[in-house]
Amino acid sequence: FGLVVSNNLLYMYTFWEITSVCSFLLIGYTESRVAVNNSFKALWMNLLGGAAFAAAIIVMGLTYHSTALSHLVGLALAGMPVTVILALLLLCGFTKSAMMPFSGWLLGAMVAPTPTSALLHSSTMVKAGVFLIIKLCPALGNNHAGTMAMFVGGITFFFASCAAISQSDGKKVLAYSTISNLGLIVCCAGIGSYEAAWTAIMIVIFHAVAKSLLFLSVGTAEQQLGSRDIERFDGLFNAMPHLCLCMVIGISGMFLAPFGMLISKWAAMKAFIDAGHPMLLLLLVFGSATTIFYWAKWLGKILSVMNGQERREQGITKGEWFTLKTLSWMTIIVCILFPLISSYGVLPYLRITYGFTRDVIAQSNLIIMSLMVVLLVILPSRYGKGQPKRKVGALLAGVNTGDDRNYRGAGDNIIPVELRNWYMEEWFGEKKMKLSGFALCMACIFIQFAIILGGVYRG
Repeated sequence: FGLVVSNNLLYMYTFWEITSVCSFLLIGYTESRVAVNNSFKALWMNLLGGAAFAAAIIVMGLTYHSTALSHLVGLALAGMPVTVILALLLLCGFTKSAMMPFSGWLLGAMVAPTPTSALLHSSTMVKAGVFLIIKLCPALGNNHAGTMAMFVGGITFFFASCAAISQSDGKKVLAYSTISNLGLIVCCAGIGSYEAAWTAIMIVIFHAVAKSLLFLSVGTAEQQLGSRDIERFDGLFNAMPHLCLCMVIGISGMFLAPFGMLISKWAAMKAFIDAGHPMLLLLLVFGSATTIFYWAKWLGKILSVMNGQERREQGITKGEWFTLKTLSWMTIIVCILFPLISSYGVLPYLRITYGFTRDVIAQSNLIIMSLMVVLLVILPSRYGKGQPKRKVGALLAGVNTGDDRNYRGAGDNIIPVELRNWYMEEWFGEKKMKLSGFALCMACIFIQFAIILGGVYRG
């Protein structure tokens, strides 16, 4: 809260470093060797960003005798030379929001307890970075700092999405998905336009709720099954139907229409086109397409029906159910209230920031999307309940033994039924995607800083 309400960069920096220390303690909570190593990785990476933040404050204080964030944005809009300060603050935001090549600390944070992962990955720690960059949004755009944000965010979005395809660990898929969506937010903020700022803010809201739900759902499944490997989620629909429904809601909120995340990406495409950035548009289109691979695989796995599964939800406590169900309803309600959130939450801020207001997506279209979400909730709950269910034997690759879980194969051997996904490691391997993304983002950061500092030196 201190970070969010601070306009003075000195106060913001103080709260910024407090979040770094808190994340260090939370990641290392179990005190295992892996946890301690990853907690220190998070600490030094975020302290690196903190050093850039401190340097930005010093440069601004010495040059303009002010440390007000609003003053910095005003100077940029007035055409004053503040690109160095903006670039340093962007570098700080990159480390906190886990942009490539600083994404290692967020992946390492998975060793922390699941509530910590949900807190860090969805709504607080990483969102602090994109919050700062969104606040700088009006000062970015067609300058070197804005270009750096656009391409670092766009490259991170694309390569993190690709890396998620080859992962079967549920928390790791969610971590790469988080990095990917943060990259899209940073890319939108880098464009600096009114439409892009609206899109970035809306993605922050939808991502925070849906990703919190997914992390806690995976943690609950791991608690009951002893694993968070998606390939171990066979028959989850039968064994834990209520938990499965929570996962479905969270996944739907991340990539399916008419939920808010997909509508926000629609707005991002419009913003990229209006700003005249076809390369960023390609990164958005192909990066968004890759999300189908890992979300659809996950949905198919948990919704596959396997008869004979015993119910395993007895061990889930009332407190856990309260949290999961609350976040599930919040995901749905936020999507239904999309037009109101835009009109009364986002547009007033943009009116103050940009001096005008207009609808990025027509209110009529937003209302239609909200009604579609309402129908998606009402129709399954109104129709289908109490209907007689007909049990049909599954068609397997041999003679069904009668339990729909085994069949007789060659040599009259009993073979268990297994459903497995492809992960295309040879094309989307984690090391390959990280190396490509890290190299491109590092090159972009170095080139832009060289240009910016070179211009300052000549001046």
